[in-house]
Amino acid sequence: MSMVSLPLFLGRCTLSAFSERLMRIQYVSQELRQRLFNVLDGLEIVDPHTHINPHQPAANTLADILGYHYYTELAHSAGVPREYIEEPGLEPKEKVSRIVAGLGPLENTVQYSWLIEMLQTFFGFEGDTLTADNWEAVYDSSAKTMSQPDWSSEVLRRSKLRGVFLTNDFDDELAGFDPEVYVPCLRTDDLVFHLGRKEVRERLESSSGVAIKDVASLRSAIAARFEHFFNRGARACAISLPPDFEPMPVEAASAETALQGVLAAGTQADAPRLRECSQAVFWMLAELCAEYGLPFDLMIGVNRAVYPGGVFQGQDLYDSRVSLIQYRRLFNAFPQVTFPLSVLASVTNQELTSYSWIFPNVLTNGHWWYSNTPTFIEYDLSARLEAVPRTKQIGYYSDMYKLEFALPKFAMYKRILAKVLAERFVIDRGWSEERAVAFGTQVLRDNTETVFYSREGE
Repeated sequence: MSMVSLPLFLGRCTLSAFSERLMRIQYVSQELRQRLFNVLDGLEIVDPHTHINPHQPAANTLADILGYHYYTELAHSAGVPREYIEEPGLEPKEKVSRIVAGLGPLENTVQYSWLIEMLQTFFGFEGDTLTADNWEAVYDSSAKTMSQPDWSSEVLRRSKLRGVFLTNDFDDELAGFDPEVYVPCLRTDDLVFHLGRKEVRERLESSSGVAIKDVASLRSAIAARFEHFFNRGARACAISLPPDFEPMPVEAASAETALQGVLAAGTQADAPRLRECSQAVFWMLAELCAEYGLPFDLMIGVNRAVYPGGVFQGQDLYDSRVSLIQYRRLFNAFPQVTFPLSVLASVTNQELTSYSWIFPNVLTNGHWWYSNTPTFIEYDLSARLEAVPRTKQIGYYSDMYKLEFALPKFAMYKRILAKVLAERFVIDRGWSEERAVAFGTQVLRDNTETVFYSREGE
């Protein structure tokens, strides 16, 4: 029933008949959503952003799962002392015991639902809560399952993942794993923001074989790392950026002065020189992305160490004062570079949607961190699906540290995607189910492959 006909309908039926009619409509919507989800859930996909260690991709014990910062930071927020769950030398089983003791207040969160879905799907858990009474049995049985020699492959298979993008330090040798499954991605935060640290410069010189003396040698060193990554199958360059960063070209003389100041004084260099050095290096990265044909993933808006007393990886927050206007020079200067953009806050999503609306090289990319909950995803996704060209949306990435998280996280996204497609496109706009499925498939799977696997012949 359309909203236009609703007043007329109300005038012709009793309240009970109206309620019955609405219930039938809701039932049809739920059935439609389930059908769309079933198709989307059957797709083999690539996860375009994770923090997986390819040498140890899956969990060894339940501590690797419950040690994920979402659980430790939420438990700490709900009253568990940081020192209690981060005590040095804590054995995995004892760590799980202590975290489980603080899980009760988390049962309402979507992160808790990920945990239960993982336990049920991978380890045969039949309950719906993890408690002091049952956790030890779950720990022991899951550890036995995880000890299987092919466990990582089994998790990939059951999660329907054919590829997982990594987050590789610039000096990573990228050896000892299959780059077709575990796909290298050059992470560049240290190069842009920490070049003043002696150890970072030494890592760059050692890995590139280039002594850094001036801007020209710095560019040669970074280019050598691009060459290394490109030859070993890297599909993207990536960086996370603070709210106040503004990419812009730096004149050659100013860049040289800034770099010499940083080489001489390190992290104690003047703030303007550190800033100009960061801008110069960032611009080099964009130029090299253009040269090598790599997308440049930008994750924008994170403030580090807002809560120094927080647990490991639970100290950073977003800043709603960030604006993409700071990136206008970059997007205009490099039309040949694809920029998949992630923003930390849902309040920035409309701006991201608008930039992707008009800039051919700006794409919406996933639902990052604090925006990765169903309410925010549904709102942000609805706006993107309605306003951004269908070829310019990378639907989702897991941001996971262990492979087991892909299944519940992607399942959450697929359910929301199916809901939005069902309600806003099939019901509201009269699309066929086949057309809605094709759209969802493009957002969930095809665009990732088109954007990141676009080398000639691939």
